[in-house]
Parts: sequence; structure tokens; C-alpha cells
Amino acid sequence: MKPALLIQDLKKTYHNGVTALHGINLAVQEGDFFALLGPNGAGKSTTIGIVSSIVNKTSGLIKIHDYHLDHQTEKAKALLGVMPQEYNLNIFQKVTQTLLNQASYYGVSRSVALAYSEELLERLGLYDKRNSLVRMLSGGMKRRLMIARALIHRPRILILDEPTAGVDVELRQVLWGFFRELNQQGTTIILTTHYLEEAEMLCRNVAIINKGQIIRDASMDSLLKELEFNTLILDLEQPLDAVPKLSYSAALQSPTQLVVEVARYQSLNALFQELLAADIKVMSVANAQNRLERLFLHLTGDHS
Repeated sequence: MKPALLIQDLKKTYHNGVTALHGINLAVQEGDFFALLGPNGAGKSTTIGIVSSIVNKTSGLIKIHDYHLDHQTEKAKALLGVMPQEYNLNIFQKVTQTLLNQASYYGVSRSVALAYSEELLERLGLYDKRNSLVRMLSGGMKRRLMIARALIHRPRILILDEPTAGVDVELRQVLWGFFRELNQQGTTIILTTHYLEEAEMLCRNVAIINKGQIIRDASMDSLLKELEFNTLILDLEQPLDAVPKLSYSAALQSPTQLVVEVARYQSLNALFQELLAADIKVMSVANAQNRLERLFLHLTGDHS
């Protein structure tokens, strides 16, 4: 099976001599939910800009569902939907008109676009705002409108550049559900995010870019297995006066919170059996630190 997005030896050097991309190679398979992660200035935005034809490459090859982006530009771009990080909406347009105008760029008839716009707005909780001016929308609503705009021509690949930046926890959960649904329906999704738990929750595969180079391209599961340990915070039903004797490194954060380090080779089930034997009832469990974030810092060597 040919990949949905193929990038080969992609390079970008700006006029000031700064090289943003040093020949990156990437293949995103059809139907994948893929994360492209990296620190600020790593090359994520440059890569997405080139794929979406906003930034000119210095050299390299890009294919979108086997269409060459340089030689079959219109066909390639018709398969791609992009939600940028920054707001770029016409605030004096109405919500529905924003979607109809976008659809017209791809040759979608008004009747078809209108029907699908209503479906998207309903699904994204914007239907009641369909006749409102964009400038009247909240920040979260504008984010959702940008997602709808990226989808109005039914692209096979959706690029989400920081899609939940600045939105509250409740809306983030709603958007996660929507993205999962899209992916289950067959849309290939490529995500960049600073919320690393977002990538861990949503994505099956991940590439980490640093200083213009792909330093790791693997499944999310295999990357997470590289962590030597996982630090858990256990909320306890009853307070403790002292740290219980366990086969794990542990400390009390408070009388009702026990912090436990679980090594990769250790079993979580065994931990809970030991706690049960010590008559300690655990009410909830949480990660003390995002696992993917720790791994990212390890891979990039950025411990600032």
C-alpha cells in the first residue's frame, strides 16, 4: 500500500542562510493518526507549510496519495485539508459563508457544500451560530470553525497544527472525540501539538523532529516502552502515617497521596496486589509526569 503522505529528502534553506530542514524523510500510511512533534524551531511548521504549499522548499519530493505536489498540484492539494495554528478567518463573514467560500475553491457545488456545512456545524456545536459574523465567535468557536473549513471539501488527509491551543479542558475532550471519529471513518490525520498528552491519547505513530532532522519515527507504544520507569500518584482512601513496605520505590506526597516509581520490568498488577495485602485501598491513579514529555526530553537532549 502506498502512503497517504510521502516526504523524501526534504530540505529548506531560507534566504538568510538558515537551514530549517536537513533532508527529512517521512511516510504516513493511509488511515493513520500520526503525530509530528518537536520543540519550537525544530522544523514542524516549515514541513507543514511546504506540504500545504504555503512555503517553498529548497529541494525534495512530496507525494499526496501518489500525486506529485510539484507536477500534480491541484489534484494533490484537493486531497489535503489544513487547520493552521493561527487564526486566519475573515471576521466580517458569516460562519456558513466562510465554509461555502472555502468549498468553492475546490469546485464543490453550493448545494453540496451547504448540506455538508450544516452537518459539520451541527457536529462541532456551531449550528446555532451559522448566521453569525465570525467576529462574534469566541476563541473556541473560531477553532471549531477552522476545523470545519479544513474539512468542507472532504479531504483524505487532515493536518491539525496545534488544534486545541488555548481551549479549555472540556472543549479539548470534545475535539478529541471528533478527531477520533474522523479517523475511524478513514481520514488520515497528522497532528502537531504542544500538549504531549494529546499525542499520547490520540496517535498510533509519531515522528520527532529536532533541529530540522527526524530523530525518531516509530509507533507510540514502542516509544513509550523506552521509558525506564513511570511515576504514579495514588490517591488513597485512608491516610497513612508512614510509607508502606513495598517492592517499589515509594514516598508520601501527603497522608492520602502515595508516589510510586514503577520500572519498565515491574508489573502494575503486582503493585496493586502488594497494596491490597497491606490493606491500602487506592481510589485513583494518575501519572505524575507526562510519559511522552519525558521521552521527548530524553531524545532531544533538551533538559532546560
